[in-house]
Amino acid sequence: MKAYLDNAATTKVDEKVVKEMLNYFTEQYGNASSMHIEGNHAKIALEKSRKVIANSLNAKTSEIYFTSGGTESNNWAIKGLFWQNYPKKDHIITTKIEHDATLKTCKWLESQGAKVTYLDVDKEGFIDLKQLENSISPKTILVSIIHGNNEIGTIQDIEAIYKITKGKTLLHLDACQSYTKTELNSKYADLITINSHKIHGPKGVGALYIREGIEIMPLIHGGGHEKGKRSGTENIPGIVGFAKAVDISNKKDVKRMQELRDYTIKNILEKISNTKLNGPVGDRRLANNINISFNNIEGESIGGYLENKNIYVSTGSACMSNTLKSSHVLQAIGLAPLQTNSSIRISLSKYTTQKEIDYFLDKLPEVVNKLRRLSPLVK
Repeated sequence: MKAYLDNAATTKVDEKVVKEMLNYFTEQYGNASSMHIEGNHAKIALEKSRKVIANSLNAKTSEIYFTSGGTESNNWAIKGLFWQNYPKKDHIITTKIEHDATLKTCKWLESQGAKVTYLDVDKEGFIDLKQLENSISPKTILVSIIHGNNEIGTIQDIEAIYKITKGKTLLHLDACQSYTKTELNSKYADLITINSHKIHGPKGVGALYIREGIEIMPLIHGGGHEKGKRSGTENIPGIVGFAKAVDISNKKDVKRMQELRDYTIKNILEKISNTKLNGPVGDRRLANNINISFNNIEGESIGGYLENKNIYVSTGSACMSNTLKSSHVLQAIGLAPLQTNSSIRISLSKYTTQKEIDYFLDKLPEVVNKLRRLSPLVK
């Protein structure tokens, strides 16, 4: 049996999405910028998809710009606003638990003259609203916050954050993990990053919502696509697939993931001693996210032994899984090095079954007990 439990890294593409995309590879494959009927077919599909994305965020179609994914959208939001406003404004606020697409962008901008404040988080991963408020100055360009954390599932209180930033600075949300899994409304943000492959759409496509009236410098220059803001021939099959994935997403699937999530957490904590859930519980946690520390054994080893049983999990962000570096997110919530290195992330999808979870829950104690017997840290 196989249990794929690494859906925060990427998801299986829905068959309905694949079917929707196929026509734009082989039949209506025109360039949306071409001034003939084949180009017009592509243009119609592009704008229809834009409307679907816009409606999902309660936004205008003119506020949606398609990109190659979450990393590009985050880079564009942060770099574009910095270069648009520098040197008159030079200050950016973010958090210590952002995805590397945000953190590494901010670190690079520091070499270009930016001043960056990295907000602390509490033991569940929530920012201190008072610290945020006190950090904003007349020189602050934007606040960039991850809405639903990719490692520990923490969902920030965006309404409360926007009350603080509104009228003082701009708020950008990285919503790649939370999009379609929780309420997300453009009235509580100025820019929002979303992508496709976390929600059963294709890889290589995403979008950036930019509130009307915001001036931002393009990251990619060229033929003037996307209203002159993001050049490059539009990925019509990918965009169509993205929109279809959004269109078929529903609250029933989210509720089912929440139930499986809570069932899994309860069983792990009850069946395996010396374990700890990282991040919050209930509605303040992403529906599909579980992060557990199995003290005194390595998360990498747990993942390796589980893989031998056709069970696939991760030790954190897939983008950093090829390094032995401890998770900056787990460090930020106060975990000691031994705890950060003993953690695994289990992430579900709408396709995850009860049978798969039970198989995982059956094999996990065997793996943990074996590794603890071998560990020099366990007496």
